[in-house]
Amino acid sequence: MSLWSIVSQMPPEEFGSLFTEFPRSLRCLLADWLENQPWEFLHGSDAFCTSVAGGMLSAMLEKLRSAASSDGQQCQILQQVSSLEGTYRRDPLRLVAVLKGILEGEKAAVLKRDRHLPLSFHRRQEELKFSLGLQRLQHRVREIQALRERSSQLRDGAGASLPLTLRDPQLKTEGKLPESELPALVLEAVKELEAAKQQVLKRIQIWKRQQQLAGNGAVFEENLAPLQKRCESLVEVYFQLHQQALAASAELGSELLPRLLERFTELLSSLVKSSFLVEKQPPQVLKTQTKFQASVRFLLGPQLLKTSAKPYVVRADMVTEKQARELALSAYSGTLSESTGEIVHNVVALETNPTSATCCANFKNVLLKKIKRCERKGSESVTEEKCAVLFSTTVALTPSNLTVHLQVLSLPIVVIVHGNQDNNAKATVLWDNAFSEIDRVPFVVAERVPWEKMCDTLNLKFMAEVQTTKGLLKEHYFFLAQKIFNDHSASLEDFQSRSVSWAQFNKEILPGRGFTFWQWFDGVLDLTKRCLKSYWSDRLIIGFISKQYVCKLLSTEPDGTFLLRFSDSEIGGVTIAHVIRGKDGSSQVENIQPFSAKDLSIRSLGDRIRDLGQLRNLYPNTPKDQAFGSHYNKEQTGKDGRGYVSTAIKMTVESEREQQPPGAAGVPPEAAPTQMFGLPVLRPELQHESLLSPICPPAPFCPQPGPPSYPTGEGSMNMMVSDTIGSSFPSTSPMLSPALAMDPALPRCPEAFGNPPLPMSFMAGQFLPGEPPQLLTGGPSPEPQDEEMPEMGLFPAPPLLEPPPQGSPRIAPGMELPPNSDFEQFLQEMSLEGSPLGPPFAAPPPRGAYPSPSPPCWGLAEARWDDGVRPGQA
Repeated sequence: MSLWSIVSQMPPEEFGSLFTEFPRSLRCLLADWLENQPWEFLHGSDAFCTSVAGGMLSAMLEKLRSAASSDGQQCQILQQVSSLEGTYRRDPLRLVAVLKGILEGEKAAVLKRDRHLPLSFHRRQEELKFSLGLQRLQHRVREIQALRERSSQLRDGAGASLPLTLRDPQLKTEGKLPESELPALVLEAVKELEAAKQQVLKRIQIWKRQQQLAGNGAVFEENLAPLQKRCESLVEVYFQLHQQALAASAELGSELLPRLLERFTELLSSLVKSSFLVEKQPPQVLKTQTKFQASVRFLLGPQLLKTSAKPYVVRADMVTEKQARELALSAYSGTLSESTGEIVHNVVALETNPTSATCCANFKNVLLKKIKRCERKGSESVTEEKCAVLFSTTVALTPSNLTVHLQVLSLPIVVIVHGNQDNNAKATVLWDNAFSEIDRVPFVVAERVPWEKMCDTLNLKFMAEVQTTKGLLKEHYFFLAQKIFNDHSASLEDFQSRSVSWAQFNKEILPGRGFTFWQWFDGVLDLTKRCLKSYWSDRLIIGFISKQYVCKLLSTEPDGTFLLRFSDSEIGGVTIAHVIRGKDGSSQVENIQPFSAKDLSIRSLGDRIRDLGQLRNLYPNTPKDQAFGSHYNKEQTGKDGRGYVSTAIKMTVESEREQQPPGAAGVPPEAAPTQMFGLPVLRPELQHESLLSPICPPAPFCPQPGPPSYPTGEGSMNMMVSDTIGSSFPSTSPMLSPALAMDPALPRCPEAFGNPPLPMSFMAGQFLPGEPPQLLTGGPSPEPQDEEMPEMGLFPAPPLLEPPPQGSPRIAPGMELPPNSDFEQFLQEMSLEGSPLGPPFAAPPPRGAYPSPSPPCWGLAEARWDDGVRPGQA
């Protein structure tokens, strides 16, 4: 983004005083071109500055004439161009001062409003400064060469009888004196060369810092070609100046020349060492016995490395923080005494590629076999221990024939031996990447940082991990500040002035929880990245909001209003908070049990929201189908390619208001009545009370109740047959007790013979055609069902038996019952309307109907009873 693209959107009256000598209309025509010229870096009035200013004036006039040919006000522009040329042609430095003032005024106005300038503007300014410095150096070399040649002519006696002004009119024009000015000119050129070198080193440090921030997700331009070109240009000027200094050794004298040569050697050595970079960093969280890759690049290799019979090799060694600090303090001039870990395949050739003009060593198959831990201080854990990979080599440079030992450290690495250490190791790396300084002592980092910087870091990490352009909002920062500082009374402005410590970030356990702030935040990152990216990008998830504030938001909203937030009590969970209203009109906000990434991989969040009929509007007032319609998955119906009927999983949530109160119908809550379908084959010893006891025993397969604050949602996932085929079983019975499935060909009371109950198949219509009978001996206990159930005439009534009197012979199978028996009368009383037991059978659900809002546990009622269904499975 250019400066003018911002200024042009601001009110013109803010810049009225800037365009008194230079028209604003011409500034608009020049736009970006004006900012790509080094107006601000031309200082002084020497020949070089005057020459550069004159060249920029000519280029500007040509640019304006070209723009005038395509503009409707051609005459007016040409008049302004003519006026500019007449005013500044004799004094181009005056134009430089005018345009410098305009640019500085525009920058001040943008800084006042936005508090910062575009990063691209800063980069362009830095490039202009270096380019102008390089031009000045080249001009200095030409001056030294011309002055040395004139001095040589004077020593040879050519033109000695002529006056100085006649002997060398060019020197008079440039204001230079022969011979006596040569040492001063060389010293000035060396000083400018060292300044240009510092600029290159600073740019290399900035590249390294941007590479480190990229580890947290920052945008990073990793292309090293522009930086390599800058280094090569500077080295080329270096050799030209070095050659001129050696040629002028007589003029420089025996005292000045050695000092200059020493400065030349030091300058080249530091530039060469700094151009040895880690282009591709090894993983910053590195697990032992795991292969990894890395690469180093020597920017000046294609220009300075001479061909040798034996190629140069680069070695990789693991070093501790203490060893890295010692190497840095010695300016990487020493060698490593001992590696702190064993690395396999750690020696690679340094190869030059003539096609790409690069010199690299690529480590493609490196493995850290083991690590030697150093002594830790205080409560520091192994995941806080930082080390690094040291890459080193020794090369001989040409044409200077200088031998240089090259070393470079990777970014800090945390070595782990188990996957459960990954989370805390990532926290150490994140903190170090975000808050370390350029050119620091390895690996010193601040213990406390401003909360504002922490917000920027969390936002950067979140957007990079989730791969979204929608970052965190100030409301999200407010919630995160309350969480990390454990302060719910401070305002947003109060938090902005606070500092957060490393201990608060990932050492201290959050109050009432079993995890740290970072562990919780990283769980949110992982969940959003894996399952919620599109929902977050569409701003369908508020996410970072407390449960208490959700109640405040939703308490006044209509029934069915809901929102999505990240669980505050679980790592990596998202929950739905919604409003329900009772018959008395009172409202209540319920939070459904959080969904983990595993849950959402089974059924997506959008489909879960579609399943829940009690959810109507996304807060504040967006219909849920409008908000989440694009996130619904198409439900499969009919049969698949193999002839199987499609199945689908549906989710239901039983609201606390819909749950049967404890002790209803005189039954304690732990033994709630459960209505069953299926025909009971009664034994003589059955009593009325036994019909009220639950058939399904409290088995370990039954789902456990969720936390008190969450209505259970996971226990209500029903496996449903596609609505293209109706279920033969009502949705109120998850299973059939074996005690009720007796073969009519067997004796009715096998206990009388000492035999256990034997399995039997259903009567006609109780099994689907072609399916073998199944005996389910146990399973989850069913949830309480509605008290009244409509009569179902699907199953034919089998012959019923009257209990035989004591001592009477047992009725054989197939015998008719005596009419008007007492037992038949008892069964008729059971089926009467208004009986305490109610009708024993329920009608099957209609085809395509959704499951009951109060489903049986594990959802077996809607499944076919075949080989695919087992107790405890859904």
